[in-house]
Amino acid sequence: MRGSVPPCALMYVSILEEIVIILGLSMVVLLLGSRARIPPIVGFLITGVVAGPHGLGLVEASAHVEVLAEIGVVLLMFTIGLEFSFKSLARIKKTVLLGGTTQVLVTLGLGMLVAILMGWKAQSSAFVGALVALSSTAIVLKLLQDRAQVETPHGQASLGILIFQDISILPMMLAIPLLAGTKESSDPPAWMIGKFLALIIGLIVSAKWLLPKIFEQIVRTRNSQLFLVSVIAICFAVATGASMAGLSLSLGAFLAGLVLSESDYSHQALGNILPFRDVFTSLFFVSIGMLMDVHYLAAHPILVASIGLGVILGKTLVAGGATLLLGLPMRTAVFVGLGLAQVGEFSFVLAKSGLDRKLIDQNGYQLFLEVSILTMVTTPACLGLAPKVASWIDHLPLSPRLKGIPETKEIIPLQDHLIIVGFGPSGRHLARAARVSNIPYAVVEMNPDTVRIEREKGEPITFGDASQQAVLEHVGIHHARILVVVISDAAAAGRAVEVARRINPGIHIVTRTRFITEVESLHAIGANEVIPEDLESSVEIFTRVLTHYLVPRDRIDQLAADIRAGGYEKLRSPSVSSETLQSCKVPIPDVQVSACSVAEGSELAGRTLAQLDLRNRHGATLLAIRRDDQTIANPKGSTRIEAKDTLLVLTTAGKAGHISRVCAGFPQEQAVQPDPPSHGSS
Repeated sequence: MRGSVPPCALMYVSILEEIVIILGLSMVVLLLGSRARIPPIVGFLITGVVAGPHGLGLVEASAHVEVLAEIGVVLLMFTIGLEFSFKSLARIKKTVLLGGTTQVLVTLGLGMLVAILMGWKAQSSAFVGALVALSSTAIVLKLLQDRAQVETPHGQASLGILIFQDISILPMMLAIPLLAGTKESSDPPAWMIGKFLALIIGLIVSAKWLLPKIFEQIVRTRNSQLFLVSVIAICFAVATGASMAGLSLSLGAFLAGLVLSESDYSHQALGNILPFRDVFTSLFFVSIGMLMDVHYLAAHPILVASIGLGVILGKTLVAGGATLLLGLPMRTAVFVGLGLAQVGEFSFVLAKSGLDRKLIDQNGYQLFLEVSILTMVTTPACLGLAPKVASWIDHLPLSPRLKGIPETKEIIPLQDHLIIVGFGPSGRHLARAARVSNIPYAVVEMNPDTVRIEREKGEPITFGDASQQAVLEHVGIHHARILVVVISDAAAAGRAVEVARRINPGIHIVTRTRFITEVESLHAIGANEVIPEDLESSVEIFTRVLTHYLVPRDRIDQLAADIRAGGYEKLRSPSVSSETLQSCKVPIPDVQVSACSVAEGSELAGRTLAQLDLRNRHGATLLAIRRDDQTIANPKGSTRIEAKDTLLVLTTAGKAGHISRVCAGFPQEQAVQPDPPSHGSS
């Protein structure tokens, strides 16, 4: 059959077969990996190793996959550019600039030194240092999101350093031709930089004057397909332009995303691109896994394992040291160091470019692949090991600052006070409520910048790790009435609860947690009250929904109390709350409460309710009038409606639009059939 098929058709069939094999195998690997809590990216790497020419050989022509993987890299860089905003950096600028610069430069220098000692040339050694300086943004952020740790001190520190690493990719890409020398480059370095600057200027001009006008016309069409096609076209057009200028496709894609990031259309563009990015990026990681030669690993297991372990230890120490430089305690440094210990996905892009420029040979390239994939696969285990390592370090004779303990041992002279652990949004609101209510309180916070800023404002805030006994004693735990723990790190919150209960058995402890599954364990270690965010969110949602359906408030409160008392099991059980739920049935399903504004030309303006007879003529009952800053509830028949009043009216669902049109001053429609006689005048 295939003998009569044109060669080009055979090629397409071959590509489709490879994609089917990859996606099918990925499904199996990801399914098994999800049960073992392996990140999807690691699963894709394993898929590539198994399916590739060095594994089972299910996909022989990996070049086809590499073409699709290149698209994945372009889209990945484009979305990073879209997500990159100078405004969002303001909150963690110190971490980005100081922590990121320290981590990248020190790791690069250390990697370069080791490579020189191993006999590599200076240029190649600098290139190797750049490869190991980068960490995996995709893997680290995915793990932090899954563990609800993005907002923790180590999550924010990791994010800031990763942002700087993503920025540093640009000068690293530009430096590759310079390291390789002009003989290997088609253009002199000065000409290369000139073209890069010309591209930047062109993009700035386009972003300021051209793209806004183009997208304004596109958005006016309200055609989502046109918007999507335009975004992708801009992405690949800029990437192609960068390639023609001698730069990389991925660098051009990043610049294209950066151009759109400050526009009004960046969020819509990002939402449209994400599904395509995820599909093609998965093929990128699969293609990387295909490059791994298991035979090379089998022939050099000690070499690969030794270098991989060296990279993990070295990057852990450097990233941890950069975290300490930011003023954060040792515990946070351990989490950040072990979290950023792997080699990043963009190092593969750099490595491929360096191989083409002969900065490394094929043997060195293969060694890099083996080591990089090894460090990526071990990342979940490293992060899982971080709490144990941090607890072990806590017992070492370190300085108080490294342990997150205030330098002074003086106890704050408070009595019967409130202690707040964490000064995020919840902590700030609680502190404000305590201040307004004249309740004495003290705050414990791990972010040194937050402590410094809030202390200057007069806030009674202390820097420290609330899981340390000395910190709690410093804020008077022995004499406090209530301890409230509102930090995002579930493990740290548990330690703080445990230590506080041991020091002061009589204190009342309230803690927040993200998941209801953690409630029982927190109660077991000493918490009096545990507030799970997902449960409270669900209660708030159904409360508002039932309120909108005019279910009586006492019945809603009864249902909420039942659910809070028994947790989700109370709501899931078939025998539960059947009476409570029955009482919450919508009593008047066709009734709707809506608001409408009275226009100047409306027949309602200037007339009293008695004159208007809204109920009989329009099927509406007026509940309240909002006039400027005044609210007139349950208005009388003599109340006069004025233009620009906002009316809160009760109608049947089908008549809400009618009364809105009357308020807006549209021509009067036929009066509705009157309701049964009523004594009300409104």
